Parts: sequence; structure tokens; C-alpha cells
Amino acid sequence: MAEAGREAALPGLVSLVVPAHNEAQNLPRVIPPARAVLGHLADDYELVLVDDGSSDETVAVARRLMGEEGERLRVVSHPRQAGYGVTVADGLRAARGDWVAFVDGDGQFDPADLSRLAELAPEADMVAGWRLHRADPWHRSVVSGTFNVLVRLLYGVTYRDVDCGFKLMRRGLLDQVSPIRARSALLNTEIYFKAGRCGLRIRQVGLVHHPRLAGQRSGGRLVPILRAVRDLVRLRLTLARSWRPPGRTGSAPGQ
Repeated sequence: MAEAGREAALPGLVSLVVPAHNEAQNLPRVIPPARAVLGHLADDYELVLVDDGSSDETVAVARRLMGEEGERLRVVSHPRQAGYGVTVADGLRAARGDWVAFVDGDGQFDPADLSRLAELAPEADMVAGWRLHRADPWHRSVVSGTFNVLVRLLYGVTYRDVDCGFKLMRRGLLDQVSPIRARSALLNTEIYFKAGRCGLRIRQVGLVHHPRLAGQRSGGRLVPILRAVRDLVRLRLTLARSWRPPGRTGSAPGQ
């Protein structure tokens, strides 16, 4: 918890969601710094690990790394791999915090950078990271760049690096953008789109992106890429037909 006599940067309960599939080797780079930064920033915190059908010791390693603070760890388990979007969305639904953050469980972001997001929190409903230099193979950067262009064209979302997996949001924003319909990494696009249409305040901060040191990357293959483009169009049509900002009536957004 925050030090006695010092006002927490993130008052109330903070939930940090960590999606993970076979990340036992990477969690030592995630959970200890997450515990440290949450203990410094928050009045109280919980860590929500969403185990996406792992076949390794992901959950056991997480419990061991939590040590004497094991009661702060909550585990959501998928019996089989469901994919990134479903995994993050399940974690967001399970989170109980006044503030909810999520960070990828592969160790490519330093959870200590949550303090950088928290610096902008007083003036924002959501603070999102963007990768200063993407530490991935070149073809993944090309795919990500193309994806962001399509998001800009189809959704009018002009923020950088929309699918960056490190974000912090107020409970009120999460409530307004829920339910989240995307079943893939388009979850990030949906959050940005809905938050913008609700008039909520979004800020961004550049973050260092670290190389993956263990485990297997997901994505980057042709079939999932084509499927993501198809889903990008389908989700936009669905939102245009059936979603409106809370409390607003009349034509659907984008029509």
C-alpha cells in the first residue's frame, strides 16, 4: 500500500490485469516490479492474472512471485486458449478497482512504467502507452502500422499505437465502454473508439518496449492478419448499427 502519510497517486483500489499464455519464464520480469509500483502508487491493489489455457507453470510461478502478498492475486483461468482480446476482456470484467490497468504478461513492458501513466491520471479518464521503438521483428511493425492506418480510416481514431498493451483507466470509463464486443486485439480499438465518442479524456505517454526474452510470440502470421482486417470492418459496422454513447439517443455514431 502507499506509504503512510503520503497521498496515493491512484486513490482507492487499483486492479492490474495481466493476460498470460505460457509466460512462466517471463513473469519474473512482470510480477515483482508490478508489486513494487502498485505498493507505491495505490491505497490498495489487486493483481488479476488471466491464464489463457497455459500448459506450463504460469499460475504456480505467479503465486510464488506474489510471496507474502498472495491474497492480492486473483486468477481467472481459461480451460483452453481463447486469444488475447477475450483474455484481456475477461480480466477487465473481473477487476474490482476504482482504477483498472492492464499490461501484457510477456515482459516487453516494464510494469514500473505504471508510475508514468499515473502522472497523467489526474487529467485523464484513460492513459495509454505507445511504443517508442517496437522491439519486434520488422514485419510485425509493418503489420502494426497498417493496422493503425485502417483504424484511423474506419474509426476516426487518431491516437498512436492503438494496440499497445499497457493502459490505465478510471472505473467510470470502463463502465461506459462496456460491454466490450471485440473478441480479438480489436478490444483496444473498441475502447479508444467508444471513449472518444463518449467525450472522455484520453492521454498518451511513450514507453520503452523491450525484446521478448522467452516464450513464443503470437500474431504476425498471414491468416490471423487477414482475419483481423475482416474483424476490423465487421466491428465497425456492428458499432455503427447498434452502439450509442450511454444516455444518447438518435442515429448511431458514424452514421
